[in-house]
Amino acid sequence: MAFPGGTWLLLCILGGEMTKITRGGTCEVNPEQKCDFFCDCDDCTDELHCGYDGKGFLCDFERSDMCGWADRSIEEPYRWERRQTEARLADSGPSCDYTTGTDVGWFMGVTSVSSNSNLTALLRSPMMQQSSATCRLVIRYFMWDPDHPVLKGVPLWASILGRDGHQAIIWRPERTGTRGWREDTVFLGRISSPFYLQLHSTRDQGRRGDVAVDHLEFRDCALPRSSPGCLQGWFECRRGGCVEERQVCDGTDDCGDGSDEDMCTTPEGYWFCDFEESQCGWDLRTISALKWRVNNQANISLSDPLKGPGRDHSSNTVSGNFLYVTKPDNWTTLKDDWSSFHSPLLEPTNSTHHCKMVMYTHQFGPRCGGLSVLVAGEQIFPVWERGGSLGDLWVRAEVDFVVNSTFQILFVAAIRDQEYGGVAIDNIMLSPGCQKSNGKPPIPSWPKPPGHPCTDQLELYCNFHADCSEAEDEAQCGDFSYGKGSSGWTDTSIGSQGWMLTTTGTDTTESYLGVVSAPGQQLSEAQMRTPLLGPSGPACSLSFSYQLTGKNTHIGSLTLSVVDSVLGHQPKLWEISGRTSEFSGDWQTHTVYVGARCNRFQLEFSAHANQLSNQSQIAVKDVHFITCHADYIPSTPTGLRCNFEEDLCSWYQDQSDNYDWAWETGMDHTISVGSSMVVKMWSTSLRGLSGRLVSFPQTATTEKHCLSFFYKLYGPHTGGLSVKLLHSDRTEDLLWTRSGAHGNRWHEGFCLVSSPLNSYQLVFEAQRSAFNGLVAIDDISYVPGLCSLHNMCPFEGQDCGYSSSGVVPWVRQRAGAGNGPKTDHTLETDNGFYMVVNTGADVLPPGDVSILTSPPHMGTTRMQCVHFWYHSQGKHSGSLSVYVKHGSETREKVFGSDDISQGDVWRHGNANISSQGNFQVEFEVSGTGGDGTFIAIDDVAFSEHSCSAKGAVCDLERGLCGWSNTQSSTRDQLDWEVTSASLESRLPTPPEDHTLKTDKGHFLFLPSTPRTPAGTKAVLSSPHLPASHVSCLRFWVYKHGSFGKLRVLRSALQLEHEMFITEEGESSDWTRLDINITSQEEFQILFEGSTGKEGVLALDDIEFREGVSCSEFITPPPTVPPTSDAAGIAVSITLTVILLGAFVGILFFYLRLRQKIKASLYDNFVDEFSNSNEISNEPDSRDRESTSQSHEHRSDQPA
Repeated sequence: MAFPGGTWLLLCILGGEMTKITRGGTCEVNPEQKCDFFCDCDDCTDELHCGYDGKGFLCDFERSDMCGWADRSIEEPYRWERRQTEARLADSGPSCDYTTGTDVGWFMGVTSVSSNSNLTALLRSPMMQQSSATCRLVIRYFMWDPDHPVLKGVPLWASILGRDGHQAIIWRPERTGTRGWREDTVFLGRISSPFYLQLHSTRDQGRRGDVAVDHLEFRDCALPRSSPGCLQGWFECRRGGCVEERQVCDGTDDCGDGSDEDMCTTPEGYWFCDFEESQCGWDLRTISALKWRVNNQANISLSDPLKGPGRDHSSNTVSGNFLYVTKPDNWTTLKDDWSSFHSPLLEPTNSTHHCKMVMYTHQFGPRCGGLSVLVAGEQIFPVWERGGSLGDLWVRAEVDFVVNSTFQILFVAAIRDQEYGGVAIDNIMLSPGCQKSNGKPPIPSWPKPPGHPCTDQLELYCNFHADCSEAEDEAQCGDFSYGKGSSGWTDTSIGSQGWMLTTTGTDTTESYLGVVSAPGQQLSEAQMRTPLLGPSGPACSLSFSYQLTGKNTHIGSLTLSVVDSVLGHQPKLWEISGRTSEFSGDWQTHTVYVGARCNRFQLEFSAHANQLSNQSQIAVKDVHFITCHADYIPSTPTGLRCNFEEDLCSWYQDQSDNYDWAWETGMDHTISVGSSMVVKMWSTSLRGLSGRLVSFPQTATTEKHCLSFFYKLYGPHTGGLSVKLLHSDRTEDLLWTRSGAHGNRWHEGFCLVSSPLNSYQLVFEAQRSAFNGLVAIDDISYVPGLCSLHNMCPFEGQDCGYSSSGVVPWVRQRAGAGNGPKTDHTLETDNGFYMVVNTGADVLPPGDVSILTSPPHMGTTRMQCVHFWYHSQGKHSGSLSVYVKHGSETREKVFGSDDISQGDVWRHGNANISSQGNFQVEFEVSGTGGDGTFIAIDDVAFSEHSCSAKGAVCDLERGLCGWSNTQSSTRDQLDWEVTSASLESRLPTPPEDHTLKTDKGHFLFLPSTPRTPAGTKAVLSSPHLPASHVSCLRFWVYKHGSFGKLRVLRSALQLEHEMFITEEGESSDWTRLDINITSQEEFQILFEGSTGKEGVLALDDIEFREGVSCSEFITPPPTVPPTSDAAGIAVSITLTVILLGAFVGILFFYLRLRQKIKASLYDNFVDEFSNSNEISNEPDSRDRESTSQSHEHRSDQPA
């Protein structure tokens, strides 16, 4: 048979139906096979744009087609949008996506909303085919509102929409907000017809990105596929495929065609009730005021997503019936907290003719206190129970009854007086062994009531402290040290694997918890939890023994995590997978840090066995809580002083943040090869904003303390570091903060800490607001008294000991909070701080002064330099003078301007200081008759060398020489960073700098890596430069690989003029560029680098000469006129030869010495402000070549 165009036909017959056709290399399938969670085509093209893509059945929203998801919101303006995080960290929304863990990844988030009534944003998938009973969606979601710890409305919920237009709610996460990505599972269950999956957000107020979703992963959703035959003990479905024998007659269509439930009818002896037609003989009468009722979701509510179970189990629809109990809407308080119903009287059973019940329960929301099944025969006793909420799903359960008298099955539900939730039951299936009886029910004897608790204060139970005389309050909390401690662990599994407590040998005290088969239908992990524990203290740890043993090399996995009573599931504390030993009984012991937790919490062990058998085992035993009481604070010999060489001293990892600091060896300040605490911003596992190191609680005192430390903020896209004071009521004060590139070197930081009235803690917080850098701290010290020296003060967390005097006070002010600059200089945002004084004539009359005085600084024999940034506003804003005050009387003026009304910009100033004794610096402002004017000061810094000479070369060995990275998120996203080749091993750099021509010399660089999108910009700005008829900019540039682009711009009057551009092309070694600049206005020079795919741009030896063109940069020596004096000529020649010889020798010695000095500068130099303001004042020994062209490229040739 021939086909037109050379196409060919491949028929694959499954069940007599054509399933796949391949034409011209393109696979085509029947419509019923499109988006059915199974790859019928070899390349899985039949499963594209299905709400997921391809074999992974995953959607991460990285592609613009969004896997077929689409916004279907009808209530503008609230809607869903595909987006990335903003360049500037916003006050709402995720700090990164989930998939890539960076700002380049995509996710779906809601827009902002402000309305008088609730609006709903709707995100809808493409149409999907039928799903299996085990179908579930693992969803990563974000919910955080900075104004409301618990989000209002119903911020996020999921539903399925059938082709009939009816929707059923399937997922409603807790509304507690936390600023980080969380993971949950949406259980879709058996859906017998095509459907759409929908994600909703219903709110009246909210900010952009408060609610977001990412990385949707569908698991185990396909119906059983046809196979040649079924294994022994399995059931063969009519449509093909196999299911386990236990899934037959269990009230669920596991086959997908109902064949596994066809035989389960009354004539066969089964007693099944789905409550669609009647109560099937179940008696709902009870003495409690709370009543079980036959109900359905359509009757409960179609408008309130929090009411009811959302759907029945039988048909997965809102119209299907079930039994339900909850607090009635017309009850203001809960009259009874329990309700019951029971079966008809049943005949006695035995082990060979037992009665088996399969049922499905929905225990959802804080109202759900639990559900128990009891036998009411000659005695009343429990046979099954599940406490609390199990989640938003129907859970399969099995109960076997072996009772030697007639009996009834009694269901008892506990209901709490909470906001929403309840208990539902559906699809009760009783086996043929459950025979109804016409006899008389026995009069049961009631069980003995439990003993009176030793205390009525529930918060004392399981708080890691024996409050009762015999420690009964701690006896069943999960600690194996107590006789009944192991029974404190409760199996909370909802799937086919669960935990069981096993006692071994004759010693009944020897027990372990092992993974076994369970009756649940979901293919999820086995889970067990403790009761509510805590709160816990900072030294809390958990020790336990475990084993994953068997013949197979991969037995399974075991995980320990925390479930917070307020915040829900927290990140995993510990996990292991594979195999620990081949031999059972080969136990491993481990200790996991639990840490300080303010809320009550549960510990949860989760496990999944790849195959359950007698030859393999996953088990846990000997669980012990170690020093967990909240009031236990271990003593340390060093207090808060810590160099992190052995441990964290009196600091600990915060457990309420997003990630932990890492203990890094080989990069420290103390001994260079020792340890420090580091956060690597490029790690994609850090899916959140902050990681915090917290001190042990400190006792309140009246004495001030100085916190000093060394820190490193390095990288082209690094984050921030803050120091905070944490009060006992959990409120915080910011003491100190830095962000952006600070160079690949250690800097010293200081914080003056004033003790509050109550105990307090100190916090080092890393902010992952950028994704290609690192933050590190080392050598912390905390001593009584004032900080003796502030090398740099940005005024962000404190005033650094600066004091005010004069007619009008200087005030530390947040930008935009009053009369002052709209942004500070440090952060270039309205969140930053500076010192400001009002200079209007009505406040500071002409001639009157106001003085800002620094704390005392220690004098040296060397010249020092003070740097500062100042800002003025308005005409006649005042004059600014800087004085050095020696002792108590004399002072010396080192900087002055009669009137600094020079535009709405921050300007850089500096002055040399020569003082062998202690000194203070005074910033004196004198009024000049302005109106509403001010003068502000920011970023005052002192360096241990003289200020730069005008026009000197910036070789970057001592910092940025007054150049600075802009912090404006609207202008750039990255920073130019200072490093050397020897210090950088991860990012691409030149092999050596241009100045020293060694791998230890410093340069500015902008790396291009796959972590950063091509075209991302970094802008370096010069200080403000005066208008000039002609000036010359000279610098050296290095280009390698796909480095992007470099533009040199002149910025004047808020306009930018391009002077030079180098496009991506061939790589080159260090090349000199000369640019003539003419400007009739004051201006700045901007180096704008844009990243490429993978390469590096670098700058070095930047030089600006005012008033000369590049061709006049070096002037030839004057020509000496000839003379006829032969003797004089001879003497002159002889003397010249001698002098030249001496000069050459001296020059050779000087160059060798200078090379050694410069190469060791990095090791000897630690200066707080060196990264942003100082330049080298040493003479340049390189040969200078004059040029008359403004854009000349010259290759630097070594001598």
